[in-house]
Order: sequence, then C-alpha cells, then structure tokens
Amino acid sequence: MLTVDLENYMPSGDFAIFELKDHLFMGMILKEKDFREALKKMDWTNYQDKYVAITCSADAIIPAWAYMLVVSYLKDIARDSYVGSLPEMQKHLFLKQLSTIDVKEFSDQRVVIKGCGDSTIDSFAYAEITKLLVPVVKSIMYGEPCSTVPVYKRQATHPDLPGGKATKAQA
Repeated sequence: MLTVDLENYMPSGDFAIFELKDHLFMGMILKEKDFREALKKMDWTNYQDKYVAITCSADAIIPAWAYMLVVSYLKDIARDSYVGSLPEMQKHLFLKQLSTIDVKEFSDQRVVIKGCGDSTIDSFAYAEITKLLVPVVKSIMYGEPCSTVPVYKRQATHPDLPGGKATKAQA
C-alpha cells in the first residue's frame, strides 16, 4: 500500500502581491504613460525570488497590456508570476505540482491519500489527485493507513463486455 501526502505538493516559498489599484488615476483609470514611468522607478527587489500574484482589488477595467507589462518586469526577478488573487495563484501552483506526479509508479497499487496533517488542504487537491490516480490504481482510500475511508476500487474486468472492461469503477 502506498501513501500520498498532499502536503508534499503544496507550494512553498515566499509570496507577494502586485496591486494594480495603487497605480490607478482617481482610483479608476490606468494611464499608460504614468504607469510605465511608475514601473521604471519601482524597486523590484521586493519581489526577488517570490511568487507574485498580480491583481487589482479596485473595480476598474485593466487593459491586458498592463498585466503583460508587469510580467515583463518580473520575468528575471520573481520566481513566478500569476494574474489573479493570491489564493488563486496558490491553487494554480498546487495543481501544477500535482501534475508532475508520475502516475506509472502507482500502477495497480492500493493507495491511501493522507487525510490529516499540519496544513489545511482544500478539496480541489483531493479531487485532482483522485482524477490523476483513478485510471491506474487498484484502489484509493482516504485517511490514515490505520483508519481509512474507501473512495475508489477498480472493478474486475468482465469477459462478456467489449474489451473485457467493467462498466463501473466505484467502491
């Protein structure tokens, strides 16, 4: 039986927010000339080696080029950048980490997805790991190896069905 601890796939490192609201004229409009000048004068070292969420918390229409411009400044400074809120970026990074899993190592295995830990893990991560593993594992359980909840069990193949495949694959 293999255990998967989703805490191992949580994004780690420092996070920062680049707030476009701070660059709006009268809190509503982004003036290209002023914005470009502000970006040139900005101390970008505050974003050094950080994951940066580029967002605007004001109710304003931000042109696509503004996000592109900020990303171009962060390119060689930040660890990564993402347009959206900090929680959205953290979710994106988590899913990116999960996508690196080599599912072949779980082929025909019984897997426990660890349910308790030091960090809170959102439901999307449990759903994503399930989607990744269902095609290859014998079974998936949730919890701790001593106390698990069955989530998925591959049905035995049936010789009378086309390709010998089962029609259902649930516990």
